Amino acid sequence: MDAVRLPDLVDDHLAEARRHDHGRSAQALHPGRQHQLRQTLIAMVEGTALGEHQAPGEATLQVLRGRVRLSSADSATEASAGDLVIIPAERHDLHALEDAAVLLTTIVPLTTIVPEES
Repeated sequence: MDAVRLPDLVDDHLAEARRHDHGRSAQALHPGRQHQLRQTLIAMVEGTALGEHQAPGEATLQVLRGRVRLSSADSATEASAGDLVIIPAERHDLHALEDAAVLLTTIVPLTTIVPEES
């Protein structure tokens, strides 16, 4: 069984995000394209954003550090460390209100899963 120490990853990715002009760093934590469940750590420097994009299916956002705002055409939600937000099934964006790290968990329908190469 593998374990991931999230506080250490958050520190590493926030440091990495500060080194980049786009102010972000991310890492897939759960095995990727051949699985329905996907988890990604995303670190963002205050003032940066993930521009508007379509929801990837069922998804949640857990704020591990800092504060973020998740916005869609119909609503906006601010969330802080410890909050879990259900991502709306519509176009949305994410803004870092301060240096922040989030854990994005998505469920991708089986029809969109890419088979493993042999």
